Amino acid sequence: MGIINTLLRAVTWWNGQTLGTQLYTWRKGVKVGEDDQGNSFYETRDGKRRWVIYNGEVEASRISPDWHGWLHHTFDERPGDKPLTHKSWEKPHQENLTGTAMAYAPSGSIRRPEPASRQDYEAWQPE
Repeated sequence: MGIINTLLRAVTWWNGQTLGTQLYTWRKGVKVGEDDQGNSFYETRDGKRRWVIYNGEVEASRISPDWHGWLHHTFDERPGDKPLTHKSWEKPHQENLTGTAMAYAPSGSIRRPEPASRQDYEAWQPE
C-alpha cells in the first residue's frame, strides 16, 4: 500500500497534501501552529508565504476565522500567540456542512429521518 499511497499523493490534493507540497514544506516551511481540528499552519522563514496542511479532507471552511486572518496577512499575530477577542454575540466557528449528512434540513424535508406529517396536503390518487 505504500507505493499506491505515494502515487495518489502525487496526483491528488483533496485528502491532505500533495507530494510537491510536502517537499516544499520540508525544504522551506516552518510550522507555526495547529488548530483544534489538527490542521497545521506553516510559513516560509522570511514570513512572506503562509499555508495550511489540512488534517483530512481539504475544505476551506474548516479553518477558523482566527487562522484565516493570519493566513491572508490580515494580521501578523498568530492565534496561538495572541487569540482574537470575540464579542459575546458571536457564535463559535463551524465548518460548512452543505452536502453532508449533518447539513441543515428544515421540517418537512425528505432528508430528515422522520419527515413531519402534513395535514394541509392530500396526495393525488388515480381513479
